[in-house]
Amino acid sequence: MSSSASIPRQYRAAEQLDDDASGPPPSAGDGKRGGKRHYPFAPAPLPVAVIDNHTHLDFEEGLIQVGVKDALDAAEAVGVKGAVQVGCDLASSRFTVQAVESDRRLLGAVALHPNDAPERAAAGGLESALVEIEQLAAHPRVRAIGETGLDYFRTGEAGLTAQRYSFRRHIDMAKRLGLALQIHDRDAHSDVVATLKEEGAPAKVVLHCFSGDEELARICNDNGWYMSFSGTVTFKNAAGIRAALAVADPQLVMVETDAPFLTPHPYRGKPNASYMIPYTVRSMAEILDQDVAVLGTALAANTEAVYGSWG
Repeated sequence: MSSSASIPRQYRAAEQLDDDASGPPPSAGDGKRGGKRHYPFAPAPLPVAVIDNHTHLDFEEGLIQVGVKDALDAAEAVGVKGAVQVGCDLASSRFTVQAVESDRRLLGAVALHPNDAPERAAAGGLESALVEIEQLAAHPRVRAIGETGLDYFRTGEAGLTAQRYSFRRHIDMAKRLGLALQIHDRDAHSDVVATLKEEGAPAKVVLHCFSGDEELARICNDNGWYMSFSGTVTFKNAAGIRAALAVADPQLVMVETDAPFLTPHPYRGKPNASYMIPYTVRSMAEILDQDVAVLGTALAANTEAVYGSWG
């Protein structure tokens, strides 16, 4: 990190604005500027512009709410030229459509998150919600159905029937509309793969925040499914994810933040944002023993192969 690094002004809370934010990062225990809810220092810009394949601009995690334009301006300043804004319930999917209309640096994905589907089913509103998601997906700048999938970590046994049904409905929706499918897969690798094969996967499938091992990466290679790596690839306890990246087909690899979550090392635990992507890209390049510019060029090309042009 450059000694002149600072927190982007858009992400600095009011009490920080008069601080001199230059210099080394504060310690994790620094209550004033190192607290969990303060955004991290910006990385050095990438030599080649990339795209954040998955972010949630409507989620507030830090001390302040940052608007769409400000968030994308901060990202663009470090070589992140665009992003995919992802919906995970009706409210965030509606926001996604508004956001992609407001800034050409955004494309969108809309869906019901696998943890949202059981709650809607219990309340009797799953079918009507799925109808609205399909209506929102008709927007020309919505290029994916997601994030949908299976989550066996947070959803209990009672909710799994609705979750699996919702996933199948989203798969069908993506195929009928000719859109990519962004998958949330948590502790459910084998069932995600089985469901995709049973239903017939869409032409373009992305495993968002890839959390599998070498075996799952090889399955993705064999099926032409994209693997999107987040800040988790930089975590000390993520040897399996790094091993998966090492064997992943280079034409099937993308990068994301899942902001405001999964902030890369050395800022794990702080709020994430698209301007943090360079930390993850540089870590991926190190794992692959590859030049950062070469990797960045491939990441951008792969992302546009899935979603089309941002223009």
